[in-house]
Amino acid sequence: MINVMQPTLGREELDRIKEVFDSNWIGKGKLVADFEKMYAKHLGSTPDRVLSTNCCSEGLFSSMHLCDIKPGDEVIVPTTSFVGAGNAVCANGSKLVLCDVDPRTLNARATDIEKAITPKTKAVLLLHFGGIPCDMDTIMPLAEAYGLKVIEDCAAGVCSAYKGKALGTHGDMAMWSFDAMKILVCGDGAILHFRDPEIREKADKWLYFGLEAKSGYENSVAQKWWEFDISAFGHRAIMNDVTAAMAIEQFKKLPMFMEKREAVHRAYNEGLKDLAWIDLPAPMEEGCKSSYYFYHIQIKNGKRDELAFFLRNEDIYTTYRYFPLHRVPHYGIGGNFPGADYAADNTLCLPMHQNLTADEVQKIIDTIKGFGAKYC
Repeated sequence: MINVMQPTLGREELDRIKEVFDSNWIGKGKLVADFEKMYAKHLGSTPDRVLSTNCCSEGLFSSMHLCDIKPGDEVIVPTTSFVGAGNAVCANGSKLVLCDVDPRTLNARATDIEKAITPKTKAVLLLHFGGIPCDMDTIMPLAEAYGLKVIEDCAAGVCSAYKGKALGTHGDMAMWSFDAMKILVCGDGAILHFRDPEIREKADKWLYFGLEAKSGYENSVAQKWWEFDISAFGHRAIMNDVTAAMAIEQFKKLPMFMEKREAVHRAYNEGLKDLAWIDLPAPMEEGCKSSYYFYHIQIKNGKRDELAFFLRNEDIYTTYRYFPLHRVPHYGIGGNFPGADYAADNTLCLPMHQNLTADEVQKIIDTIKGFGAKYC
């Protein structure tokens, strides 16, 4: 089976993990701090604005507390979003308000967001679909005009940028994922970015039980180093040196990953461009940069599901991301979302990862063409 997503791991990760084992310390330590500094530089930011955590979903859930969103406050989320975003809002006791998306890019537009704003709106939790940037030049002024926090879900945007600035550095808070299905992988892990360094400091405590004073070796102040106080009922949601070791080695490979993924993207564009029954991904705005996390096509003749099954029978796995939240019964949210509905019914994500061979990409293209010749 040709996988839709797949990590690239090698001896380098194993060797670095062995060093961690040999050090006799596998918890949060120097390697975590090193990775945070590397990622801060990667973002064009500073270490006092960057913090690691155990997964991107923790970042979504913690964003409610860190951005001072209270029960009853309304948070606007594009209906085409990861389920973790919706759950984060609801678990906080806040009101999940959904907005529509562009049917081609699957990103929310400023006009979609503005339609959902009420006097109770406190924040926008914005997904950059597949790491493709939303139009921040229109969204940020809108948020500022209404006094809204902007939380950027950049889970798939490890190398994405909007007009020369790293994605995730525009809003108040952002998060990137390094789980097993992402580009840079470390089993599980994430990076958070904060516009305000004081919120980063607040997050550092929140993600370790709300501790005000560290116990043990790190506590050099208290006479009894086992004593402590807390400032919040926080979680324990941290990376450790094992996951950081993997992340550091994966980080070094990002340029190679991007080069290979872009080559796959270009091959699909070239191989599928003459199929009138398919829409290829919309071109990005000038000055923007993708991480090539997804390659999504849209089937114009209503035969998306048939194509997916046809490909699967040929050992080519595809999928659709993300099932719209207004179609999830448990949320109980109705409404009119024509852009998201069109995308959900007609979009298919093709295999996209740096391990794909030229022969595999050609097989995918030829199989899609074969389906078209037979059924379209």
